[in-house]
Amino acid sequence: MSLPPGGANGNEDTAGNGVAGSGAAANGAVAGSGAGNAAATGNTVATGNKAATRNTAATGSGAAAGGGSSFQAMWRELLPVGRNQDSGGYRRYAWTGADADCRAWFRAQAEARGLAYEVDRNGNQWAWLGDPLAGDAVVAGSHLDSVPDGGAFDGPLGVVSSFAALDELRRREVEFTRPLAISNFGDEEGARFGLACVGSRLAAGQLTVEAAHRLRDGDGITLPQAMEAAGHDPDAIGPDPERLARIGAFVELHVEQGRALDLTGDPVGIASAIWPHGRWRFDFRGEANHAGTTRLADRRDPMLTYAETVLAARREAELAGALATFGKISVEPNGVNAIPSLVRGWLDSRAADQEALDAVVTGIERAAREHAERAGIDLDVVRESFTPVVEFEHALRDELGKILAGRDGGDSRDGGGADRPVPVLGTGAGHDAGILSASVPTAMLFVRNPTGISHSPAEHAGEDDCVAGVIALADVLEGLACS
Repeated sequence: MSLPPGGANGNEDTAGNGVAGSGAAANGAVAGSGAGNAAATGNTVATGNKAATRNTAATGSGAAAGGGSSFQAMWRELLPVGRNQDSGGYRRYAWTGADADCRAWFRAQAEARGLAYEVDRNGNQWAWLGDPLAGDAVVAGSHLDSVPDGGAFDGPLGVVSSFAALDELRRREVEFTRPLAISNFGDEEGARFGLACVGSRLAAGQLTVEAAHRLRDGDGITLPQAMEAAGHDPDAIGPDPERLARIGAFVELHVEQGRALDLTGDPVGIASAIWPHGRWRFDFRGEANHAGTTRLADRRDPMLTYAETVLAARREAELAGALATFGKISVEPNGVNAIPSLVRGWLDSRAADQEALDAVVTGIERAAREHAERAGIDLDVVRESFTPVVEFEHALRDELGKILAGRDGGDSRDGGGADRPVPVLGTGAGHDAGILSASVPTAMLFVRNPTGISHSPAEHAGEDDCVAGVIALADVLEGLACS
C-alpha cells in the first residue's frame, strides 16, 4: 500500500511563480478553511479549555482515531494545497496564498484537537498541549513550505506525523508529565528569498533583523513587505530566546533524502549529524554582443566560463567524495540572439566534514578564476549562506535509540523484532532541527524513501513506512513527555 505522490485533482498554486514573487505577497489572505489571518504576534489563541499538563483527555475530532488512520485523513486533506497541475510538484512559497492555505490547515488541526494555537514573532506556528510557559516542553514538527516543484513529503510528512502521533498517544490514554507542542517553522526551504530556514534562524538569533529585512524575492519584494501583505508584523521579528529556553527537546521527523534506509531494509532511522553545507554565488561578467555577427575569437562570453565551472564542480566533488551542484542560473540580457553580459550561477556544496567542503569550494573557485582569466571574464564569488556541521545531542539521540530499540517485538509499532537496533545515519540536507540544535536539544527521525529522490514531484514514501514513522514518533514522544 502506498500514498500518492500528489493529488490528481490538486488546486493550481495560487502563488503563481512564487520564486520570483509575481505579486504573490499581495495574495497572502487565508483561503479555503476560513481560519482567518491569525498572525497576531505572540498572541496565544486558546481553543477550548487549556489542557492541563497531565492531560489524558481525547478532545478534538482527530483525537479519537489512532495515529495511522488520522495520518491518512490529514494527508489526503493537505495533498492538493499548492500543487501545480502542470508539473505535479508543489509551489508552497513563504508568505504566499499557498503558504497561507497550509497555515490555515495547521491551525484547523490544532483547533480540532483542543490545542492552544499561537503564531510567534517570526511567523512560526505552534499548537500546545499543556502550559506553554511551564518549561521543559517536548516539541515535534517540521515545515510545510516547498522548493520549486518539490515533492509532497519533504516537511509536511513531519508536521502531519506530529499531529497523528498525538492522536496515537491519546488513543493509548497516556499521561503527559511535560508540555507537548507541534510546530510549523516558516520558510524552511528558502525558495522565495534565497535563504533557508528563515523562521528558525530568526528565532535562534542566527539571522539578524537587518539581514532579514534585506532579503528580496525575484520580483524585488522584500521579506517585510511579503510578511506585512500576509498579515504578519515584520517589525516584530527577531531572536526569541525566551521561547527556546522553554523547550526541553525538539524532535523532527522527516522523509529520508537518500536511500540508506532502503538499503538496510528499515522503515525508520535516527539522524546522527548534518553535513556542513553552504551556498555561493558566482557572477561571471563579460560583454554583450550580437550572436549573429560577432566572431568567436572576438567574444567575451561568460556562459562558456560558467559552463567550465560547472564541469569543474563535478570533478572537485568526485575527488573529495563530496557534493557540488549548480542548480540555479540567471542570465543577462537573456536573449536568444545575444551573447550574455552576465551569467550568475549559484553553487550548493556539502561534505561530510569541513575540510572536505573547504577543499571542494576552493577547488571550484580556483578553476573558475583560471578559466575567467583566460577568457577575459570578470568574476566575483560571494558566500550567501553557510551552516557548519551539526552533531545532534548525543544524549537525546541515544535516548531515542533506546526507546525505539526496546519496543515490544509483538507490537505493530516497530515493524521489527524486539531490541532491534535502529539505524543511525548522517545527512547532507539542512533542517530546522539543525538550526535549533545550537539553542535546544534536538534529534531527528527519518522515514524510508525507496528511491532516494527528493526535491522533486517523484519524491515518495510508502504508506506502511509513513505509519511506522508515526508510531515511532509516538513512542519517542511517550518516552520523553510521559515519563
